Order: sequence, then structure tokens, then C-alpha cells
Amino acid sequence: MRKPSQGGPGITNRELGTSLNPAKIEGDCVRYKARILIVDDDDAMRAVVKERLAGTYEIIDTAFPEDALVLAVEKKPDAILLDLSMPGLSSFELCQTLSSLSFTQQIPVFIISGGDERNKAFCQNLGAYMYFTKPVDFSALKTALASAVRSKPIERRRDMRVQLKLHLTLKGKRNDGTDFEAPAATENVSKSGFLCTCSTALEDEATVEVCLGKPEHRLGNARLVRVVTEDALAPRYGFKFTGFWEEPLISTIG
Repeated sequence: MRKPSQGGPGITNRELGTSLNPAKIEGDCVRYKARILIVDDDDAMRAVVKERLAGTYEIIDTAFPEDALVLAVEKKPDAILLDLSMPGLSSFELCQTLSSLSFTQQIPVFIISGGDERNKAFCQNLGAYMYFTKPVDFSALKTALASAVRSKPIERRRDMRVQLKLHLTLKGKRNDGTDFEAPAATENVSKSGFLCTCSTALEDEATVEVCLGKPEHRLGNARLVRVVTEDALAPRYGFKFTGFWEEPLISTIG
């Protein structure tokens, strides 16, 4: 079994290049087949976008925003096209989550909106890379995608705590040696740990394996360091990461 890595700086995010030739870049993307994740509940719109981009990029797609985070973590796309108006998980919340987690914050998120541009500044503040309105100017989108997937990462330098709701599974052993598996939902997350609610009562200094989503993606190990409340229905626990399977959940930022 592969051991989790111990700490270390998080994955960095992208910086837009300004001296790139879009035509040459797009040709390079054909050769290397960069991967694009499309998140849109409109089947017809997804089909159109796939048809216009499939010759240049490898395409993965989903109609369910709830699946987008796990797909982004597991498939590691080079860019994400996110529709702004979808049922279920808020696209605004998903955009913030994608731009905050170290697993995904290096992936540029392109917002595709059927509304006006009044949401543009708000989305960019949440971490969106670019904002396009429908009907989509595919020539401009291709040029922007080509630049984004070839951009150089920049280093982030400061730790942060982000208010994020992530659905986790905590796995471990009780003091009597029996195994347990408990669902949890985070309230906030940092590079070093997280605060969560959990319907299962956990023992002092419990050590758990932290998994994200269904199917599960193992994030790392964590140790219970504090009990914020002792509500029997929804206890709140503070965990500190002790090791990561890939990289910290939240990167340092600058």
C-alpha cells in the first residue's frame, strides 16, 4: 500500500500567458490532447460543446454538478467548462470549491452563462478563470482554452481557511479494535485540517482515513484534535491532517 506523503506545499494554480500564439497553441493541444471537463445539465448544450471541441481536446462530461468535484479530482482535466444555471449543487459553490481545493485549484474554470454579465465579477471573485455568455463564441473560447492549458503555474505562499461543504467519509478503528465508517460534512477546510459535522460519536484523538465522494477518493489521514460541540445529533469535530495520499486538500495561497 502506498504511504501518504507528509505535508509539503500544495499544488499551485495557473497564470495566463500573454505572449502565446493561439493558432500554434491550439495545434499543440491537438498533439497532446488536453482534457476538458464539461459540467452542464442541458444535454443538447453539452453535445454542441463536445462537437465543437472534440477534435482538439479529450472530452469528459457530466450533467450532475454533484459529480463534478470527484471527476475533477480523479480525471485531472486541464480545464473545466461550468454552466452557471443548474439544479442541485449551486454552480457558484462548485466554482468556489474547485478554485479553493489544492486538488483542483490549478484547473482553470470557464463559466458558461445563459444570463447577463452581472455575475461575471462575482464569479471571478469566486475563482473563475473566464466568463462566457450564450450563445458561446467558440472561436474566442478555443483561443482562451488553448492559452489556459499551456499557462505556467505560480506558487502560492499563504495558508488559508475556506468555508466549504464537502461530503466526506471517515474510516478508522475504535478503542476496542472494531472498525467504523462515518459520513461527515465539512464546514471549513484549510491546508492543515478541517472542521466537520459527523453523526457518529468519535473517541478522543481518533485517527481516521479521509475519503471524498462516491466512488471514494482517498485524501489522506487525520487526527481528531478538538470537539467543538457535543450535540448528540450532529457533533462537530476539528481534525488535523497527519498525511496526504497526493497533496494537501487546501493549498497555500498568495
